Amino acid sequence: MIILGIDPGLTCTGWGVVAKSGSRLSHVANGQIRTNAKAGMAERLVELDAALTDVILQHRPDTGAVEEVFVNVNPQSTLKLGQARGVAMLSVARAGLTVAEYSTKLVKKAIVGTGGAEKAQVQAMLKVLLPGVKLAGEDAADALAVAITHANMLGSHR
Repeated sequence: MIILGIDPGLTCTGWGVVAKSGSRLSHVANGQIRTNAKAGMAERLVELDAALTDVILQHRPDTGAVEEVFVNVNPQSTLKLGQARGVAMLSVARAGLTVAEYSTKLVKKAIVGTGGAEKAQVQAMLKVLLPGVKLAGEDAADALAVAITHANMLGSHR
């Protein structure tokens, strides 16, 4: 089974693809999608959708998972993040895939064992869980963590 994880953001969306065979996980690919900050909102959302569609067509995942929005201090940032997240969910759903959603806290708990883990701890665990992985950046690392969380949830209570 191929699983796509997405860490949505308007400026930078991370994506990660893992393969699950029995209880074994392996890294397939990861990357980051940056939108043009000078473009209008609608253009940036179209850019994000096109790039995610390319990732889906290239890696042919069986399912997808998106990180839930956390509320920022700045309401404008939260709205932008929500719009990017909506596009990410649409891209995955339009490809005919189921879309799971996980909170940041749950992802950290699934990967590190505590919901309050630091990004560095998550990245260190990714290197243990996916030996030899080269992370494209923080957002890609977060997306791989979302994909692994979903892989571990499949067949359990989901």
